[in-house]
Amino acid sequence: MTADTNETKSEDGNTNQQSDVEIHQKTFTLEILHIIKEAQQQHGLRHGDYQRYRSYCSRKLRRIRKSLHFIQASKHRFQGKKLTEETLTDVRYLYIPLMMTERAWGYAMQLKQEANTEPRKKFHLIARLRKASKLANDLESLCESSKCDARTKLEAQAYAAWIRGSLHFELQEWQKAMEFFRISQTIYEKLSEALNEDEVILYKQRVEELIPNIRYCAYNIGDETAINDLLKMRLSGKTAGEDLLSNALDHLIAQTREKQAVTLSEVEWRNRKIPVRHEKIRLFLLNVQDSQMQVEQAADLQAKIAVYERLLMDCKDAIQVVRDEMKDQAAKGRSEAVNSSLIFLQSYLTYIRLSKTVERNLLFIESLKENLLSSEAGAGEGKKVTKPQDLIRPYEIIIQNLNEMTQLSGLENDSNFLEETEASSLAYKAHRCFYIAEVYASAGKWVEAVALYGRAEEYIKKSLKNPALKDKKLIGQLKELTTKIEGNKYNAYSLSILGNDSSSAQGEAVKNKKLLMERLDEYVEDPSLLSQQPHIAQFPPNFQPIPCKPLFFDLALNQIEFPSLDDRIEQKKGSGITNFVRGWLGSWK
Repeated sequence: MTADTNETKSEDGNTNQQSDVEIHQKTFTLEILHIIKEAQQQHGLRHGDYQRYRSYCSRKLRRIRKSLHFIQASKHRFQGKKLTEETLTDVRYLYIPLMMTERAWGYAMQLKQEANTEPRKKFHLIARLRKASKLANDLESLCESSKCDARTKLEAQAYAAWIRGSLHFELQEWQKAMEFFRISQTIYEKLSEALNEDEVILYKQRVEELIPNIRYCAYNIGDETAINDLLKMRLSGKTAGEDLLSNALDHLIAQTREKQAVTLSEVEWRNRKIPVRHEKIRLFLLNVQDSQMQVEQAADLQAKIAVYERLLMDCKDAIQVVRDEMKDQAAKGRSEAVNSSLIFLQSYLTYIRLSKTVERNLLFIESLKENLLSSEAGAGEGKKVTKPQDLIRPYEIIIQNLNEMTQLSGLENDSNFLEETEASSLAYKAHRCFYIAEVYASAGKWVEAVALYGRAEEYIKKSLKNPALKDKKLIGQLKELTTKIEGNKYNAYSLSILGNDSSSAQGEAVKNKKLLMERLDEYVEDPSLLSQQPHIAQFPPNFQPIPCKPLFFDLALNQIEFPSLDDRIEQKKGSGITNFVRGWLGSWK
């Protein structure tokens, strides 16, 4: 009995283990976010080509159905097959609703791009998103089966919520869209906390992608603080590549600035109020007010320079608007007061253009100085090494812009402005002179370098004595530059006394390159003479030109008659049978 019971127990244990193994084998895992992200990056979405991605989803569906023998159409008719829990015997069956959803979503995003020029495609876009939402619901209900693990169920729920949120976003149902986006965001946050470190990055990126959509929905619901968050996100690059916010955010910012531009009727500059009538100029002046915040919130140097580039382009258009208006006023013969206000407005816009150009060049100089310091420290691998001569041209542009500021119309009698500009110009001249001295010092021309260091010190003293210089940052830079000049100047002065200038260095280099035959009267230690290829003489020697052999022309040769010398020529008598026959024939004389 004991043996029998043991055998039955063992059999029961084996059957339980087998059933557990079968259940484990039937439990499917589908990493939805990883699958769709990898497919999107490899098949067109890296470059925003949604049509290519949609075609890939169709081909993928066809291959999956064919491999599973789950084809719905034949040559003669179409017979739809519905996926159920009983049909789910392979994890590849879950790919069918997933790829169908992605195909519908990709088609919707393609239509969204085309709807910019063809507004009627907006209706087709919403229809595709409705279909994608329905297919995502089918995927979610199919993943609720006991054959799928907990991770697959959560991923299906988050994916379906994101698709539904996208649909309500396009329908401008902001409350529902925000609810679905938050559901998706919460699930992805929980998944990122439960998974390994290698898989966390993808889910965290998804969470960050959903934040701009949620804030945009909140703004449309009535949260006025959301617009500032959206501006920060756009400047930091977090909304780059976002499908739903590609045009909506720029349109929203433009609308906000248009509302603010209505109230901007005049500006004050140099204790004088300037009326602003044109709407384009008002929008530009609002951009100028926001530009400083945009520069501070920019992620890197390139983003900051991009802000200045856009601002300078807008400034160019605004100045052209003022010029056109001045021509119209001159043609109509308006009063001088109107023309004077337009001239002063033009001077103000020109001042903005010059000052922003100076700020942009200062950013560029900062980046060059970073590369200069890194190259001196030996950590400049992979980067372009900055040389002192690279910093001269940006400072020259800054000085030129400052000189143009002093020549603006309407500022001839503004002594404070002229003194401030002159003090700043002297400060930047000192920087330019310092880097020119550095160029001469690197070339070994110490006398010129010492003179330029002294000139830079003179500029610094004049600039610091000027009470109009109030820029604390520039004052601090001048004090640091004074310390650098003092050390470099005495170094160059000592090297010039020792005679360690460029001429001697170049002479040594020339001597080392000369052959031994060419410098027999000079003593130079040449280690190559002890090597296997000593520099003694050139072999074969080079061809050298020599004078030609002189030519003599005998002009009297044709006029001289030489005497006959026949009697002196010895005649030989012939012998032999040949001569005998020749004589018999009559050749004897």
